[in-house]
Amino acid sequence: MDLETTGTTEIGSYFVSNYPPFSLWKQEYTTRIHEVMHQSPDASIPMGLYIHIPFCRKRCKFCYFRVYEKQNAKTIERYVQALQREFEMLSQVEIVQNRTLDFTYFGGGTPSYLSSKQLLSLRDRLSSLLSWETAKEVTFECEPGTLNLEKVKTLKEIGITRISLGVESFNDTLLEANGRAHLSPEVFKAYDWIQEVGFPQVNIDLIAGMMGETDENWTQAVEKASEMDADNITIYQMELPHNTIISKEIKEMGITSPIADWATKRRWMNEAIETLQSKGYHLASGNELVKNPETDRFVYRDNLFRGNDIIATGVSSFGHLQGVHYQNLDRLEDYLETVENGELPINRALEPTEHQRLIREFVLQLKEGHVLTQPFNDKFGVKLTEEFSEALENQQKAGYLTFDDTQVQLTRKGLLQVDSLLTEYFEPEHRMVRYT
Repeated sequence: MDLETTGTTEIGSYFVSNYPPFSLWKQEYTTRIHEVMHQSPDASIPMGLYIHIPFCRKRCKFCYFRVYEKQNAKTIERYVQALQREFEMLSQVEIVQNRTLDFTYFGGGTPSYLSSKQLLSLRDRLSSLLSWETAKEVTFECEPGTLNLEKVKTLKEIGITRISLGVESFNDTLLEANGRAHLSPEVFKAYDWIQEVGFPQVNIDLIAGMMGETDENWTQAVEKASEMDADNITIYQMELPHNTIISKEIKEMGITSPIADWATKRRWMNEAIETLQSKGYHLASGNELVKNPETDRFVYRDNLFRGNDIIATGVSSFGHLQGVHYQNLDRLEDYLETVENGELPINRALEPTEHQRLIREFVLQLKEGHVLTQPFNDKFGVKLTEEFSEALENQQKAGYLTFDDTQVQLTRKGLLQVDSLLTEYFEPEHRMVRYT
């Protein structure tokens, strides 16, 4: 990728969340993850849990996740029962036994699509098998229009410590044009309920570059976000993975990309950083700002970026155990039938080499903007500045970062386009491979 690209937002995945690329994960490698599950683990590695809830009121036009719209209570109950069965099977494998969860993440889809009754049932069934009561963090993604005061109270009751509210924009015209299910009045009502009930951490998400975004509207959106005074504000720069509604329309109708170009999105991101820093926020990564760096930690992300164990549960969910990547079956009916037949629903896997694990942890932590070299020396027995000398020198000359023997520090220029920098650290054969 051209690091200085300022062109249109073309179809493709730019946001790096793992390595080696997902396209290299294969079904034939699943034997290895099954072997690992039945071996004694290195229990010094922290372990967490990811629970995928694939249901949504409506599919956003920019969404690339495995989601299912407007499902009835019968289907949801069958899914919750399958999750319970999957938990039962996982709780019996050696890699999980006698270990506690350090973190839990409810992702989607829309976890808050579930009713209060369903959420309580889910907690009752699952927590007896893999309890998150002692976890340092339990994150729950919410779509504003699915919340009411009773449900927010239920979230507190089932042990949620970190709410992530998918705001994306405060402009109703933009929300409708991009296929969001909620409108701005629902954002403010939901946020009031969340504040009324009270959680240790609240995050809100924004997206820079949605269809129809303007300079004036973006400025107003950032101001409104700052006024909400959330503990964390996460801002994504819009991209167009292959399987989104927008991408399909571009390919089928031959239209020009309707998403703001990269130069504009980076400018908007920089303006947001400047505004939020003036309000007392601190940069925690290339797309996250926090009020208090000491207390506002995203424990799930910190563990994901450091190669720690994450148990995957639910359709299409991703996991990582004792150095092995894996993903569950990505079609709902396949997932349900497999679990109902008493089998773990693992679809594909990959065991990275030691060098690939080094690359993975370095590029992911680089997204935080600041990497200390000593932990890598301790863990992998290598000096980062020697291992990646060519890429580091190239990117230092281009003004993206600075480095010495103790640390690598991204500049603001580097932070604004950090994902475009990361492939230079990949092994050569993976630099031009399709990412997903």
